[in-house]
Amino acid sequence: MKIAVSTDAGNVAAHFGHCPKFTLVEVEEGRIKNQVEVTNPAHQPCSLPRYLQEMGVTHILTGGMGEKAKEAFQRIGITAITGVKGAVADAVTDYIAGKLVGGPSLCKHGTGGHTHHHRCGSGGCGGRH
Repeated sequence: MKIAVSTDAGNVAAHFGHCPKFTLVEVEEGRIKNQVEVTNPAHQPCSLPRYLQEMGVTHILTGGMGEKAKEAFQRIGITAITGVKGAVADAVTDYIAGKLVGGPSLCKHGTGGHTHHHRCGSGGCGGRH
């Protein structure tokens, strides 16, 4: 299993697509095998599902993500868990132990001046998020 965690200064970032970094964690037999931080590439509509799939990611932990983005990841076999808060290390450890509790997305698209309208072509993420 390979987990991508939206990361901002060591904590789980509230918005997956606009986080500064991703922490990529490889897990084998319930243990962390490898962990690395990578810079989030320029946010282009629908690019992150392909980017993370090519890196072998199977699971995502994040504070928030739009429903269309979550659906795009689901379509390519990547499980996204939203509503995650706190330190990245704690979130990963809790997830591996089966103790992580996700919840509603912390990023409310279309509220508080935080609106995203992305259009994707065929084979993309499937519309707006």
